[in-house]
Amino acid sequence: MGAEIIKVERPKVGDDTRRYAPPYIQKRKGEDSDIAAYFTSCNRNKQSIALNFTKPEGQEIIKHLLAESDVLIENFKTGTLDKYGLGYEQLKEQFPQLIYCSITGFGHTGPYKERPAYDMLIQAMGGSMSITGVPDGEPMKMGLSMFDLTAGLHGVIGILAALQDRHATGLGQHVDISMLDVSVALLQNQGMNYLAKKERQKRVGNNHPNVVPYQVMPSKNGHFILTASNDEQFEKFCKVAGRMDLVADDRFNTMKARVVNRPVVTPALNEVTKTQTTGWWLEQLEKAGVGCAPILHPDEVFADPHVLSRGMLIEMDVDGCDEPA
Repeated sequence: MGAEIIKVERPKVGDDTRRYAPPYIQKRKGEDSDIAAYFTSCNRNKQSIALNFTKPEGQEIIKHLLAESDVLIENFKTGTLDKYGLGYEQLKEQFPQLIYCSITGFGHTGPYKERPAYDMLIQAMGGSMSITGVPDGEPMKMGLSMFDLTAGLHGVIGILAALQDRHATGLGQHVDISMLDVSVALLQNQGMNYLAKKERQKRVGNNHPNVVPYQVMPSKNGHFILTASNDEQFEKFCKVAGRMDLVADDRFNTMKARVVNRPVVTPALNEVTKTQTTGWWLEQLEKAGVGCAPILHPDEVFADPHVLSRGMLIEMDVDGCDEPA
C-alpha cells in the first residue's frame, strides 16, 4: 500500500531471523549467499537501521524517526520499551498523533502479560493443537506459524481503524494485539461447539467436526480434497460416483446423519473414491459443481497458472545477492 517501513535491528547481530537457516538465497552461480530465505520472506521491501535503544543516543534517534512517522509497531515483552522511555504512555505526550501497535504473546493486561511467546506456545495454549491431529495421535501443530501471521493481520486491521479514527480526531492511540486473543477468536465454530454442549472436541484428523464429507479422500493414484458441504452437493457427488443408492440410505442422506454415522460413512466413501484417479475425480466433480481440490506441494503451487495469473510470484533484487528472489 506504499508504506515506507524502517525496521530497527540490534547492532552487529541484527534480527534473529537473519540466522534462521539453511536454506539461503542462492547466487546466480548456484552457491549459497549468506542471506537466510526465512529473513527475506518477512522483510522484503523494508529498510533497516541498527541502533541500541537502551542508550540515550539510540532513544533520540527513535524519537527523531517518530517525528516523521505515522505508526510504530513493536513486539517486545510487555514493559520492555517502558524501561527506555519508549512506551506508549511516555511517547503520546510528545507524539499525540502516533499510532502505537504492540503485538505480544498475551497483550498488555492480564496475568500472563509479561510472558514471552512463540507461535507453537500459542497454538498449545489457545486450543488449536488440542483439536488438530488424528484421534489416536498426539496433539499436532499447524504447518504454518499461524498466529504469528494472523496476529500481524489483526495488527494491520487495528492500525487501519486507528488511522481512520485519527482522520476524525487528530489523535493516535495504542493498538494492543495479543497472539492468544487472536488464537481464541479463531477457534470459531469449534469454540462455539464447546460453548453450546460443554463437551471437549475430539481430534478428527483432516475431517470437519460438523460436515461430512469435508476431508482428504483416497484415489486410485493419490489423494484429493472433497468438500460436499450440503445435502445437494452430496447428492451431486453420489451421481458422479454412480452411487445414488447412498442418497436413499438413512445413514447418508442428511448432513446430521452423515456426521452421526461418520465411522460408517467415511470408510464407505473411501472405497468409492479409490476406484478412480485424482485427475478423474477433479474433472468430474468440478463439472458437477462439487467442491474439490488437488493437494499441491509448494513447487506445484508456484507453478500453478492461476497463482501466476494473480501476480503472487514476483522476482526482486536482494541486497548482497546477485540473484533475484
